[in-house]
Amino acid sequence: MALEPDGGQGDTLALRLAAPDSTLSLRLPWRRRAQDDPVDVLAAELAERIGPAVHSYEVAALLESEGLTGEQIRERYGHPGLFSLAADLYRRVPRSFPEPPRGPDPWAPDHVRCALRGALFALPGLAYLLTAGLWHAPRGVYALVAAGLLSWAWGQALSHRAYLRLTAGPREAGRTLLHGAPPGALLASAAALAVAGPGPAALFGAGQSLYLAAAGVLLVRGRELLLLGTLAPLAAGAAVLPWWDPGTLPRVALPVLTVVLAVTAACREIRGMLAAPPEGGSTRPPLAASIPYGLFGLAAGTLVVSVGRHQPWAVIALTVSMGPAEWLLYRYRGLSVAALRASANEAVFRLRSARTLALCLGGYLLPLVLAALLTGAEPAPLLTLAALLWTALLLQAFGLAWFPAVVALTAAAGVAATALLGGPPGTAWPLVCCGTATAVLVIGAVRCLGRPTAHS
Repeated sequence: MALEPDGGQGDTLALRLAAPDSTLSLRLPWRRRAQDDPVDVLAAELAERIGPAVHSYEVAALLESEGLTGEQIRERYGHPGLFSLAADLYRRVPRSFPEPPRGPDPWAPDHVRCALRGALFALPGLAYLLTAGLWHAPRGVYALVAAGLLSWAWGQALSHRAYLRLTAGPREAGRTLLHGAPPGALLASAAALAVAGPGPAALFGAGQSLYLAAAGVLLVRGRELLLLGTLAPLAAGAAVLPWWDPGTLPRVALPVLTVVLAVTAACREIRGMLAAPPEGGSTRPPLAASIPYGLFGLAAGTLVVSVGRHQPWAVIALTVSMGPAEWLLYRYRGLSVAALRASANEAVFRLRSARTLALCLGGYLLPLVLAALLTGAEPAPLLTLAALLWTALLLQAFGLAWFPAVVALTAAAGVAATALLGGPPGTAWPLVCCGTATAVLVIGAVRCLGRPTAHS
């Protein structure tokens, strides 16, 4: 520690405190004292602890904790008592209020969980490889598409409502899942039967619907590892296909076993939730709050199917990317909170927020470009659809549900109408619809999420 006169000013004294990681410069009143004034020396030694004090009494308590006696105060520092010395130190040391240490990031993503979700969204597709030759029929594909769309829409709405009910305790959420999952599976199975008629395709559609309903229950409860275990028979059967044909019975038995395991695990999970003690808070959120999530699920499924008709590899890449997409949603929220702390005004934060959005969206799309190049898929349809879905999910994460639902539904309606009316083939029109919807969503995200109140 060194005491130096401040450049000949004559009225201030610069105390330069050398710490292991920083240098602190304090300017203290120079009252024609000698350079080795013991009070100045004491002020320099305790500056970091005196600076945050809001009253001289706090400095007095600090001096007492240092063990200063009345005799030392009188003889060494020339003050009649403790409070006199404390008041002098309080005047000499300028106020400094360092920011409290920042706690852990509340939006830190769970890396393993996000990676598992990407795999869990893709692995069920192996059932189509095992059973494709068994249910193939003129209307079999349409039956599975119809059942899948209804399952997605119902599952999105049900999951949202179950998350809302979790605030009232697992018992209420379990009731929501118990009353919602079976009707959803029944409705989707009925759609497959209505489209394909009685036969293998309708049975496969029923199995698909049951699995999706059970998987939704397990994902709401965060049981990714358990759901991964139920997919083990399906993954094992698909793994041997390049070298050995297991025959008709294993091709049917393994997907059926996966469905049975998933449904059993979901039933046990719901039973455990219902056995939990009630926690109060019986107010039920309105059903209308979950409708936009279901509509978005329907729109997203329609857009994925429209692109998948011509670019199946694009759908596979998009499905696997859902894990990284969730990871980046968490990162966006964490980076936005950091940007809010570092911004001096709203205009600066809006710029930082837009930069964070561009960084996260670009980080999500860049690996998809590489995936498209490796698989031979057209990058443009894949990227526009991926950007639409990610931006819509981001807005939903901030409670903005109707806006992305309406935009996605408009794009899906345009794609579906063109396909039904025999519009231009290929991915040109879906590309236009998805690109326009993505632009609208990105502009909306910049405007809505660029406000500091959106992150409070």
